[in-house]
Amino acid sequence: MPEYSESMHLELIKNGWVPMKEPKTVLSAILLSIPFMIINGLISILVINIFSNLSLKEFGFTSNTISINLNLVDILLVVLLLIVHELLHLIFIPNFIKSEKTILGLTWFGGFVVTEEKIEKSRFIWITIAPFIIISVILPLVLSYCGLLTTTLKFLILLNSMASCVDMLNLLLIIKQVPQDGTLKSNGQKTYWNYKQSDFNF
Repeated sequence: MPEYSESMHLELIKNGWVPMKEPKTVLSAILLSIPFMIINGLISILVINIFSNLSLKEFGFTSNTISINLNLVDILLVVLLLIVHELLHLIFIPNFIKSEKTILGLTWFGGFVVTEEKIEKSRFIWITIAPFIIISVILPLVLSYCGLLTTTLKFLILLNSMASCVDMLNLLLIIKQVPQDGTLKSNGQKTYWNYKQSDFNF
């Protein structure tokens, strides 16, 4: 993960950037995101049920037994899902290919994409929610309509939906704290906002 810079923090504050109130650790962010995990899962279940069916029995849960079988292919699909999820964050960052301030990586808690580029609020919101909307809302609608939604795909869609819970927490924080005409910028894991007319650059 990119490191927080105290000197950058002081320069940002000096130039009118406002630090957002955010969870101080990854663990606290995950704990605060649990309600969104439930909400996201319910949304995807409702979407899947529009054209298809979803039952616990599909995933090995019955009234008497629980049977879960994971093979190497399933594990590889989960890893692929993680990569696609992060790439969907990445590709909506303006000029991400040329950016020297944008990082894609992995931690024990999963993947991450961090950019220190200045990004308008509306674009930042889309970057935040893109993996959830595309993988867990649009994709199941398309696959269900085409009759291509298998049990494995349902599992991956639900997994992505619940894994997007921290993204939804970030969405709420942005909506509540950043003005409509605001611009956001990161310093390590800290996020700041300012107004669009700011010409401050690093």
